[in-house]
Amino acid sequence: MVDTLMTKYRSVYRTILLSALLTGLICSPAWAAPNQGFLVGWGNNSYGQTNVPAGNDFVAIAGGLYHSLVMKSDGSLAGWGDNTYGQANVPAGNDFVAFAGGGYHGLALKSDGSLAGWGDNTYEQSNVPAGNDFVAIAGGGSHSLALKSDGSLAGWGYNGYGQTTVPAGNGFVAIAASVNHYSLALKSDGSLAGWGYNEYGQTDVPAGNDYVAIAAGGNHSLALKSDGSLAGWGDNAYGQSNVPAGNDFVAIAAGVLHSLALKSDGSLAGWGWNFFGQTTVPAGNNFAAIAAGGYHNLTIRQVPEPASLAILALGVIALALHRSRRRTGRLSLICLMSVTAALAVLGDVR
Repeated sequence: MVDTLMTKYRSVYRTILLSALLTGLICSPAWAAPNQGFLVGWGNNSYGQTNVPAGNDFVAIAGGLYHSLVMKSDGSLAGWGDNTYGQANVPAGNDFVAFAGGGYHGLALKSDGSLAGWGDNTYEQSNVPAGNDFVAIAGGGSHSLALKSDGSLAGWGYNGYGQTTVPAGNGFVAIAASVNHYSLALKSDGSLAGWGYNEYGQTDVPAGNDYVAIAAGGNHSLALKSDGSLAGWGDNAYGQSNVPAGNDFVAIAAGVLHSLALKSDGSLAGWGWNFFGQTTVPAGNNFAAIAAGGYHNLTIRQVPEPASLAILALGVIALALHRSRRRTGRLSLICLMSVTAALAVLGDVR
């Protein structure tokens, strides 16, 4: 009887299989945005800053002192966590291309090159300068930085340690602002510059011109080199500037007393103060981006869409049915194994 049914509906099973496999391929992450995925948060959660929103359309992340920010694939922003100064009340619109979290304020860069600021404005740190020639931003504790299209810098907000007195010139390509009143910049020749509060030597940048990225923590600094290795300097009371060995790193982030790095295989590394578990990084190698808040972290985790996984599971079941039409004793076992495997993968989505 089973054999007769399987023969009769053989074409149906083949159609299900082909459709499922093709749809699964089309929906697979290979066709998705490189950094798009779900969010994961860990560390201090006193203001709900690690309670990440649901969804899989997130493409960029940033951490403030106690709040978190994210950008969606449609160019809109979302914020959560501490909102004492409105720092989690992100502006409306879907024309944003970059953003940054400060101590208690936020900054965003629009597609037309103009800036937006919100949150604490005690030192006018969220009063962004006019113009549409900006290409990057960074938020410090009470100050803000911006990089212009000509490679020059702009700084505003609290300047008690000279952290907004930016160096002259137009050879800069990246910026970082500390929650504790200092600033860093990367030059086009791969060298570094630092200014502002320097009690722990955090602005005494290392020599060399092989740097490609920078991060400013509380009183420590990090840099990523072109060979994939890391450099750290400044305060090291908790080992936060003792960077791990290796040359397989692709991104860095710094919190107040801890550090975070993303490896080329998609796994994470964390070091420094771990009171809130902020350096106990989640397992896995499907992470695409990292951000550090004051004492918490965020990451974007790339995982297959549940829909495409379910469709692929259907294809597996269809294939099992088709190939088992003459082996009725093994039919139930194969189908059960297929469903179990599909459910296991789907359960790993979050």
